[in-house]
Amino acid sequence: MGFLVLEDGSIFEGTCFRALDKVVGEVVFTTGMTGYQETLTDPSYYGQIVVMTFPMVGNYGINKMDIESEIPRVRGFIVREACSKPNNWMSTQTLEEYLYKNKIVALQGIDTRALTRRIREKGTMNGLITPYPPADEDILQLKEYRLHKPVEHVMTKKVYTIPGEGHHIAVIDFGVKRSIIESLKTRGCQVTVFPANTKADQILGVNPDAVLLSNGPGDPKDNVQAVDTIKVLIECKPVLGICLGYQLLALTLGADTEKLKYGHRGCNHPVVDLTRGRTYITSQNHGYTVKSETIDSKKIEVTHINLNDGTIEGLKYKDRLILGIQFHPEACPGPADTNFIFDEFLDLIGN
Repeated sequence: MGFLVLEDGSIFEGTCFRALDKVVGEVVFTTGMTGYQETLTDPSYYGQIVVMTFPMVGNYGINKMDIESEIPRVRGFIVREACSKPNNWMSTQTLEEYLYKNKIVALQGIDTRALTRRIREKGTMNGLITPYPPADEDILQLKEYRLHKPVEHVMTKKVYTIPGEGHHIAVIDFGVKRSIIESLKTRGCQVTVFPANTKADQILGVNPDAVLLSNGPGDPKDNVQAVDTIKVLIECKPVLGICLGYQLLALTLGADTEKLKYGHRGCNHPVVDLTRGRTYITSQNHGYTVKSETIDSKKIEVTHINLNDGTIEGLKYKDRLILGIQFHPEACPGPADTNFIFDEFLDLIGN
């Protein structure tokens, strides 16, 4: 037996599988039909209890390839049904075995459709997973929980370089997905990865051709030092921001951000490219957005719009090579419709 308790007082009963412990986190849902392994290991999910809306999860097991970081980053995991006998030639263990090994608390048997509807109606809430009926002290802990500076928990702790013969790209790691690094490696780039709290002079000291601001967890406004660093970098180098990196870039350019009611998470989000007049299906994972009314249209051009809710998904600076996109062009999970953005950015940098 196990319970999920939301801060609005809602209680959902299911079954704990493997890791039996109490855990508190922000409860969010993702709409991807596949990609649960990438979801579990995506650093942007740090501190969150993730609900998979697809009814059966784990049917192709866990493999050594589809990871975005070395360990799972979620706080907890909720599914309607966990498949105990996966069928895939790459599978090395079951979902249950993987969660147990990494001490991730998980629930199955919950009505995930009803839970998702509750989050959509009330907005993202804190939640508690417990193997026992909740007590008063559990409810107090639930209401007091706040994710504090999550980037510090997922960023690299030291600078490292991946050799390459092409452009030299400095990546500021706010919780970078492995597939972003791989996207640059496959294009021959030399990649130097810096912790999120690195000062601008150290980054510029390696003389990169361009800077990439990575994805990551949490509220962009918690990263004050990073904004100060980016202010210096955009005066010197071409910059591409992805997800949290895009939001930080927007703050640097004078725009503002706000929390979405329940965020965009999944690999089926339609985004229109205003510069091409085309619509792409994108992979997304974020809880904040750039406020459109705060963008200086004299300096910044909006390039992409989310077709579900009209929020801004991309921007570029009119006078410099500064681009930001809210979605994930590297996908993983999800369609690779927008993978060409890496190629275009590298082409714009020039020789």
